[in-house]
Amino acid sequence: MLTLSEEIDACGKKNDRNCGQGVFQHRIYGRMPVTGKFLHCEEHYMVSDPQKLQQVTLDEVDQRLLGLLSKNSRRTNQSLSEALGLAPSTCLARLKALKESGVIKRFTVEVAPEAMGLPLQALVSVRLRPGARHLMNAFGNELRDLPEIKQFFVLGGADDFLIHITAKNTEHIRQFVLDHLSSNPAVAGTQTNLVFEHGHGTAFGL
Repeated sequence: MLTLSEEIDACGKKNDRNCGQGVFQHRIYGRMPVTGKFLHCEEHYMVSDPQKLQQVTLDEVDQRLLGLLSKNSRRTNQSLSEALGLAPSTCLARLKALKESGVIKRFTVEVAPEAMGLPLQALVSVRLRPGARHLMNAFGNELRDLPEIKQFFVLGGADDFLIHITAKNTEHIRQFVLDHLSSNPAVAGTQTNLVFEHGHGTAFGL
């Protein structure tokens, strides 16, 4: 049975994906290497334009659909259409429209950090020096390439960035801050808080 994202792409019948098989080999922090096959797909999502997104009108059905997907993005189109009381073709058309308009940015997967040998999480707030604000984009691009980064936010308050990282232990966190943040000449200061629990709210109040 096809997943929802596969059904959407199959329905579109457009050459917007480049798929193929490859081989992965990954060593997780000194553990035995894992080798296997994977299907890698390059999917071209539309870049979200804030001005255009403000013009998108989501009705009650769209919002319910997004709420269902936020809880389980691997639901099939058939199960979604049944939950919404729509014909499968109508449900699929709505999903394609939400994707093409940029409302749905991408389908992804959340991996348990513990499975990757990274049981500890922390939030690190970063404040840049007043004369280095023009380097915010460059600093953000550097963060994207660091393996410890789970996500980060660009802020408009007293701090400039809030970084969510995963780590093996407290020493790993300390070394990350020293190597990638404190030593950066653009950084004026940091503050680190350990995460005891990480939860998710109900999307869109649904």
